[in-house]
Order: sequence, then structure tokens, then C-alpha cells
Amino acid sequence: MEKLLPAIPAKRYFTIGEVSDLCGVKPYVLRYWEQEFTQLKPMKRRGNRRYYQHHEVLLIRRIRDLLYDQGFTISGARNQLGDLLSGGRLAPPPEGHESGLDDDGFAEETDADDAAADDAAVQLPVPEVLELAPSQLRAELLSIRELLAV
Repeated sequence: MEKLLPAIPAKRYFTIGEVSDLCGVKPYVLRYWEQEFTQLKPMKRRGNRRYYQHHEVLLIRRIRDLLYDQGFTISGARNQLGDLLSGGRLAPPPEGHESGLDDDGFAEETDADDAAADDAAVQLPVPEVLELAPSQLRAELLSIRELLAV
């Protein structure tokens, strides 16, 4: 079921529809994987709209490869991703990590009351940051290149 996937545009955030197109899976599958893989935590805004970052799109492509191309079960894919995290290929974010983005990375609200209501109603997660050594980064880029090869 090897399927060529489109290149990932240079954007900060992607909607679930965009990620669906970029990764070749339906939106309901992405929502299900979000429940099954703790590493997958898209940012949520008003009305629980999901916004995925570049590293999450790469993670979804890796999950898709494990499940669809390599034939792993959900449990097996979860274990593989856990092994990658503990094996040092992907470093988990440091505790208390603060991003350099204003609040949640979006432009500030123009109405102060709406901003205060949003902050009170929704607790947004801090985006995950991947820390890779140069050799690990090279290996990761080569694997991405293979996925994108035409």
C-alpha cells in the first residue's frame, strides 16, 4: 500500500483537513489515533478545532507507515514509537518547556473580553519540541526524503 504523499508546506499550523490530505488518512482516523497515541497532541482552539504542527504531521506519517505499510497493530505501533522515544531518536520535551510564541502561537485577540474568556475556558498544551543530534537529524531527514521520493 506504498502511497506517495505530497510535500509538507512550510507552515506553522495545519488543520485536520490539511493533515488528512498530507498524510493520506481520513480525519476520523486522525481523531482516533489521537486517542491511541499519547505522543500525538494537536493544539485545540475554539470549538475544539485541531491545529497540527509540522512535527505532528511527521509523526502521523510515521504512524501511518507503521500501521499501513509495515503491518503493525495499533499496540505494536505504539510500542515502536515508545522505543523510538526511549531509544533517543526523538527526545521528549523538557519539563516546564515554554515556547517563544505569544500565548498559543496565534495573533492576539482584538477584544480583551474574548481573550480572557478563551484563556479561562481552554487550557492549551505547550507545543512539543524535538531535540535531535546532528546524526539523528540527518537520519530523520533521509527517512523523510524516502517518504517523499517520487
